[in-house]
Amino acid sequence: MTQTATKSTQLTTTVQGSLVRGSATEVAITARQFDFTVDEPAALGGTDKGANPIEHLLAALASCTVISYQVWADTLGLTLEGVDVDLSGDIDVAGFFGTAEGVRPGFQGIELGVRLSGPESEADYRRLEEAVAAHCPVLDNLTHGVPVRTTVEVSTA
Repeated sequence: MTQTATKSTQLTTTVQGSLVRGSATEVAITARQFDFTVDEPAALGGTDKGANPIEHLLAALASCTVISYQVWADTLGLTLEGVDVDLSGDIDVAGFFGTAEGVRPGFQGIELGVRLSGPESEADYRRLEEAVAAHCPVLDNLTHGVPVRTTVEVSTA
């Protein structure tokens, strides 16, 4: 699936983030009309005022998975009474801090457990699982990667 969306189906999402002045790791985030704080725990130099970026990544996958199951159950005409997910991932912080050569800074892997409940057959829910695996945007970004183009502007004092 590498076909590009048409302008009529394309949705552009934007988020802004800024370091809170005077803090080491606290970031003020705005997504549409929603404001929230991202921070690191004290063990990683922060003040623990919010979930950290990696926890937000897992939260994005958790919520997108749950929403995708609900949307695709409806699309397939299936009744879904409950969707619960548990996620975990292992990170070697030596990659983030650059203290070990060759250690990647991201997750070594992510475990995603899904529990479905409802009156449909297991075969129907397996069909639903396949639809979600094929259409969940966050899962797609994590499993297939997405190009990231970075531009940096520097203002000197």
